[in-house]
Formats: sequence, structure tokens, C-alpha cells
Amino acid sequence: MVLKCFRKIHELWSFQGLAVKSGRNVKEEDLSLITDGAIICKEGVIEWVGKDSDCNSKVINEIAPGAQLEEVFFKDKIIMPAFVEAHTHSIFAGDRTQEFELRIQGKSYQEIADQGGGILSTVKATRETSKKKLTDLTQERVNRFLSQGVGTLEIKSGYSLDEKGEVKLLQALKDLKGPEIIATYLGPHALSPDMPKHEYQNLILQKILPHIVHHKLAKRVDIFIEKNYYDIEFARNYFSKAKDLGLDIVAHVEQLSYSAGLPLAIEFNAKSVDHIVKMKDSEIPILAQSETTAMLLPAADFYLNIPYPKARQLLDCGARVAIATDFNPGSSPTQDLSFVGLLSRLAMKMTFPETLAAYSLNAAFALGQESRKGSIDIKKQCDFIVLDDNLSSLFMSVGHHPVAEVWLAGELKYKKS
Repeated sequence: MVLKCFRKIHELWSFQGLAVKSGRNVKEEDLSLITDGAIICKEGVIEWVGKDSDCNSKVINEIAPGAQLEEVFFKDKIIMPAFVEAHTHSIFAGDRTQEFELRIQGKSYQEIADQGGGILSTVKATRETSKKKLTDLTQERVNRFLSQGVGTLEIKSGYSLDEKGEVKLLQALKDLKGPEIIATYLGPHALSPDMPKHEYQNLILQKILPHIVHHKLAKRVDIFIEKNYYDIEFARNYFSKAKDLGLDIVAHVEQLSYSAGLPLAIEFNAKSVDHIVKMKDSEIPILAQSETTAMLLPAADFYLNIPYPKARQLLDCGARVAIATDFNPGSSPTQDLSFVGLLSRLAMKMTFPETLAAYSLNAAFALGQESRKGSIDIKKQCDFIVLDDNLSSLFMSVGHHPVAEVWLAGELKYKKS
């Protein structure tokens, strides 16, 4: 057996304090800096973290007596956990650049959709694209996330709106390489162009969800609860079916209008509620006291020119807050983590430690991966990034990604050229 030991790390930001507090009420000390640190991992899992001076033969023998030791030195380097990007719509085909101009001219999200644009425009292009081509297109996007330090990447289906196409999208995700991909089924993303609303909803409940579980295509489901899309009545049936099948739940709620989707999602122990721009003030303590993570997507709010979520109130009330790009071809056409982090700090008044927590451990909570991801800690996967600038340089300058290397499960997956 081979133990891998990462040594002489100038600054090792482990984020262990975040894990102790489950990502709530974050302070700077929770980033847990270890100077001159070291990490030992076995078969991709962290077995020991501490000062390099304490990384001796006794420690190594206690982990795996007689094991072969492979050492990697990071003198003068800064290391932190890999980012977790927990809300994207990265698998699609087609082009919606014209919509950007329409929004600038004053057209609303719904007006564009009513004119045949929006999600249905992407659905048409995606349906016409082969599985291999979709995989190739998506791999390019995945590579861009990896180069920014993303070690875990969530990708939703939702751009086919029929059984065959949605299955094709989820199957294509299995062929991607690089970060660990977390697949989410989002069949109820928009109304199907092929069949009446009730017929498509019945198809989802009676056929598609059982098929996904049987073929192990996804372990989580999402839904767009919104006026003119999916309502509370169907969402309740959808959540109930998903729970019966052992699937985790996440939901797009209160983005463009209030729908009461947030309390329903919490009732079903959703992993996260996403967007929550229109949530009521009275719901803030309810969300804060739950185990559901508040997933904020400020880039989408920026592009749609709508208000930002009540991040400061949520944080001050003790909610667990995560952030993500919401990367998609229409309402948030960006993969830039630096932009999302900057908006979180500048527009949503999140502190720097809160922003780091939101893009690491708290995002892992939103994916149900908090026991494996989000901090450099014993029994977690050995996912970390090596910075070529100070930690404080993150999330200040748009387009600045000081990621020199990305290591996932103890293996080098990206190195800046």
C-alpha cells in the first residue's frame, strides 16, 4: 500500500472550523490555518492533517504499518479545499445570445419564453444533438470549471423535457472526466412542448423517476416552482414520489415570484432551496433553523436585473448559505466563480470567510456531500487546490483565478501551463 504525504505546505487552510459549525455563523478563525502543514492520504482519503513537524514515522506507521510513502512537497505554497460548484445547467446545445439583447431592450424572462425563446429554444437544439456531441460540449465547460479549482460539480438535466431526451442527458454526464460530477434530474424545468401539462407530469411520476432510480442515473431531483411553470400541488406529489424512491430533493423556488415553494421544500427536508429572491422575511428564521441550505445565485440575479436574495439577514439569523454560478445558456451564461464570489461580497454583503464557506463546505451540504467534501479533514476525500496568489486575492477581481494546481482524491488533475 502507498501512502501519499503532502508536506511543507506554507499555508494550509483546512476549513476544519467550518465543519465543526456545520457552515453556520462563519468567522475568519473557522478557516483553520495551519502554517507549515502536511496532509497524509490513503487511497484518495485523508488520514491525517497537521503540522509538518508532527508528520513522522510514528504517525505514518499508525495509519498503515509498512506502507510505501510517496512525498510531494509544497514549500512556499498555499493550499485550500477544492471548490464545490453546486448548481449548474451545464449540459445543453444551441445558442441564446439574442436573448441577452432582448433583455437589454426591456423584455422580461416570461415575455421571451412566450415568443418561443428561453428554455424551449435550448430544448429544441439539445434534442437534435447526439449524446456524444453533448458530452463533448459539456466536457469543455467542465474543463473550465476544473481550471478554476472546482473539484465537485453539479449538473442538471432539464433541456429535453421528454423521457428519451432526459435519459440521454443523464447518461451523457456519466462520460465526463475531471471533477466529480453530481447529476440532478430536472425534468420539471419547463412545460413540455409535446404534451399537455398533466400528461407530462404523470409521465414524470409514473415512469421517468422510477427509470432514473432503476438505472442509477441520478440520486437527486430538482423542480422549477414558478408561475406559469410548476405549482405547489404538483411539487408536493413530485417530492413525495422522489422521497419514496430514495432520491434527495432540491428546488428552484421564489425566483421571479412568490409561490410558497420554500416552506414546502423544507417540509420535505430538501438539501437546498435555490434562488429564494422573493422569499418572505418571516421565512428566514424557518430556513435558518432547518437543515436545508440556502443556495444563492447572484449571477442570475445580475443578468436578469432583479433584486438579490436577503443574504445578510439569512446569515445573521444562522442560516447555512451556499453560492453557485447557475451556469446556463440564458439567464446566467457565466462559469466565472470569481464573478459570483465578488457579487456575493459586494452586492449581498457577505464577508470573505462567509463567501469561502459558501463555495466549499456549504455547497457540499447542498449536495449532501458534507461528509466527503468541503474541508481538508480526516476521512474526507483528498480534494484541494494550490494557489499561486494569497488566499485574500480570491473573489475580488473578476477573471482572477489564482489556481495553480487541482488535486482530487490525492491525484493531480489540473496544472496551470
